[in-house]
Amino acid sequence: MTRNDELFDRARLSIPGGVNSPVRAYRSVGGTPRFLVEAKGPYVTDSDGTQYVDLVSSWGPAILGHAHPEVVAAVQDAASRGLSFGASTPGETELAELVRARVTSGARSPIEKIRLVSTGTEATMTAIRLARGFTGRDVLIKFAGHYHGHSDSLLAEAGSGLATLGLPASAGVPAATAALTLVLPYNDLDAVREAFALHPGRIAAIITEAAAANMGVVAPDAGFNAALSAIAHENGALLIVDEVLTGFRVHPAGYWALESEAQAAEGSDAYSPDLVTYGKVIGGGMPLAALGGRADVMDFLAPLGPVYQAGTLSGNPVAVAAGIATLTLADASVYARLDATADLLSSSVSEALADVGVAHSVQRAGNLFSFVFGDYTPAAGGAPRTYADVQRQDAFRYPAFFHSMLDSGVSLPPSVFEAWFVSAAHDDEAIGRILDALPAAARAAASASSTLAV
Repeated sequence: MTRNDELFDRARLSIPGGVNSPVRAYRSVGGTPRFLVEAKGPYVTDSDGTQYVDLVSSWGPAILGHAHPEVVAAVQDAASRGLSFGASTPGETELAELVRARVTSGARSPIEKIRLVSTGTEATMTAIRLARGFTGRDVLIKFAGHYHGHSDSLLAEAGSGLATLGLPASAGVPAATAALTLVLPYNDLDAVREAFALHPGRIAAIITEAAAANMGVVAPDAGFNAALSAIAHENGALLIVDEVLTGFRVHPAGYWALESEAQAAEGSDAYSPDLVTYGKVIGGGMPLAALGGRADVMDFLAPLGPVYQAGTLSGNPVAVAAGIATLTLADASVYARLDATADLLSSSVSEALADVGVAHSVQRAGNLFSFVFGDYTPAAGGAPRTYADVQRQDAFRYPAFFHSMLDSGVSLPPSVFEAWFVSAAHDDEAIGRILDALPAAARAAASASSTLAV
């Protein structure tokens, strides 16, 4: 047995499934999870002392690379003055001002006020409660395949037909709660319009990932998010854009700004979401998240308004220090490096798969990327636009690809339905190790059999 095996066996005695977040259990790829003990730059090291080039990046926050010296120094300095006060600190305002100044496109800035919380789930949960409180309505629209955390309102899946309200997708979620969520096909504006027609005066908000990245990467159709904003406002509802994954990862101001720049280049006006949620990068690897948006909506939060939200660790001074340091260091050169690395790796993986005849589609949203296995040529319907499109892939090929890369010292997301993350620390040596591992991994994917799938 390896040390990883021993630790997993031990963990399962005290922790459900041996993990504190399900994807870590390797259920979709098989094998023993790696228990990590150290991370530095583009590398992580497991309990057996094996070093891997990391393409998970803590699911996004390690945008600068792991344990960046200046971020670590900021955290150490903050920790030396106290881990938590349960009171306001100057750093909270500094981070809020930094986000407000950063999230702009031209003269447009959708973040007028911001509230700090501890997790992405808490941010989206609060945004939904706020939207319901502000509009006086109860029903929510979300899209199939989009993940917004594990709060009750969002763990719902669609029934048959657009008129059917959600059913619980997790035990413990009351049917009455799930029934307040409409789950619609992604990138389908007609479905959104029909939902408003079928439920007049009942829908509080639409929530959407800025670009879907929890079913693999599936970017919105051009103009989709802007159209959601228009439809919501025409019907007295709000638009919540979830940038927990994309915020400060794909652009200094998030995916909203990436879209806004593209719209400006085409001569069209940018849209403004009413509320935006952030996580991951905003905390630089520490537990920190946020929601922000229009001042009149945000002022409905207590203590000014009737919508209650509180948290002892909200705006934790150590987490805030990590966030300020990370955002300050994430300058234009960092994003140029991320984009160039994502271009190189996504094209190299695609070439390796094509060389051995593995049909696939490369999925991109800024510097986030992933791959779906199967025929997604125009004749077969084209690249995935919906969760149903993603689900029909040959997912059985990914475990073989994953383990071949892992055996070669490259750590990928342990699920085909996750995005890949690069960092500014992925230098030529790290990238070279990834490229060297690709031919064998592509051959493993090509020889995988659906009858042996995990």
